Formats: sequence, C-alpha cells, structure tokens
Amino acid sequence: MAEIDDWRNALAETGELQPEIVTAILSAHGDRGQRAIEAVSERRVKRYRDFTVVVGYEEEYVVEDGGCDCKDSQYNLDPADPGQQCWHALAVDIADRLGAVDEHDMWYSDVREFM
Repeated sequence: MAEIDDWRNALAETGELQPEIVTAILSAHGDRGQRAIEAVSERRVKRYRDFTVVVGYEEEYVVEDGGCDCKDSQYNLDPADPGQQCWHALAVDIADRLGAVDEHDMWYSDVREFM
C-alpha cells in the first residue's frame, strides 16, 4: 500500500506526471495504470455536477467515491483491498491530482439522455 500512497503523494506534490511517478504507477497497477494514464492524457475524465465519468473505448463509466460501475470492479477486484482499482478509478485519481479533469457545469443524467 505504501507504493500506491507514494505515487499519489508525489503526483499531488508535483502536479505533473514525471517519469519516476509513471514508473511507480505502472509498477503498482500494471496495465490498469497504463490505461489510466492514457485516459488522462486524452482528456477522457469528465466531471459533471452529479458524477465523474471516464470515457472508455466502448462505454462511459461512472466513478464515485473511488468505486466504479465497470465489470472489472464488479468481478475482478477485491472490494476489501483499497489498493485494487480499475483503470477508470485510477484515471480519476490521477486527473484530480494533475488538475486535468474536464469540468462540465451540467448534470450527467441530462447528457446521458442524448447518447
């Protein structure tokens, strides 16, 4: 757990994805970390009035209080282990610390109706 806290603290302190922070994220989270970094760099983390949403390759995923509604979170991760997160939740953590969340002053529930 210290490794996970370390990259989070370093990222919050620097506000940028430095090589050693990227290495720490990948070491702690593997492919999930890579996908999260890609989502942040592509500005696919969006915050609405009611939810934070990560745009995936096929769907959008709601991330709330560190949890996600994706199948990876539901079936593959141990809910008792706070160090395990899907790449959507990781992307929100990273984007928050970088100030890279795409903010929308509207309700996601209203936007979802048009999709």
